[in-house]
Amino acid sequence: MKEQNAPVLKDGLTNTVITIICDNNPYTEGLETAWGFSCLITGPEKTILFDTGPDGRLLLDNMAKLAVEPESIETVFLSHIHGDHTGGLGDFLERNSDVTVYLPKSFGKGFKSEVRGAGAKIVEVEKPLKICKGVYSTGQLGRLIKEQSLIVQTEKGLILITGCAHPGIVKIIESAGKLLKKDIFLVMGGFHLEWMGAGKIEKIISAFKKLNVQYVGPCHCSGDKARSLFEKHFGPEYKYINIGAGKVINTADLK
Repeated sequence: MKEQNAPVLKDGLTNTVITIICDNNPYTEGLETAWGFSCLITGPEKTILFDTGPDGRLLLDNMAKLAVEPESIETVFLSHIHGDHTGGLGDFLERNSDVTVYLPKSFGKGFKSEVRGAGAKIVEVEKPLKICKGVYSTGQLGRLIKEQSLIVQTEKGLILITGCAHPGIVKIIESAGKLLKKDIFLVMGGFHLEWMGAGKIEKIISAFKKLNVQYVGPCHCSGDKARSLFEKHFGPEYKYINIGAGKVINTADLK
């Protein structure tokens, strides 16, 4: 994706470009959708694949259509163990095993053995961890389902990317903000609100605003109801981002 490489900013950080490779919501015509999530993060010193969607064929096909070269990826970040986020990893590693895979320590031994067997390196994440300059894991959060989320520092502020937000999207935002002692500029990914009533979703939206979140991009397991309500509350200020497979978000375009 040479055309999307971002310039270095004055403070040494870079603009960040996030390309949605897999989502169950459509955006770019010609890309396949499926229940799951994956996105590519470029701009920081490491090129990062966040989750791998449910299926390797879909992941690689969409990558090809988006002109994303698997061999250009240096780091794979897995949010949690569910197959709609890890299902494409095996096929991806067949194309590029020269990567470091950051995964929650709670992942099973069998999964880790398969990743190592494919030739990739593994970093087991338990506590908050620096991935590279300006990029951090929240550490694994939650009780029943352990999940990590990714924080990217940009000139505009912090970007928080979630896989499914099983530990609770508001708790994740609070944890990320406390970790780096800054407000979250953009929260995007799965918010796990698909089955939640409108009243509870409204309370969560209120919490986002109290936490000074500027931009929101709910997708995957967030659900149409939540997406609609977030658009209603953030849309008039053009700070709701409609996310689906193929969407590209460049922090340089966010005000």
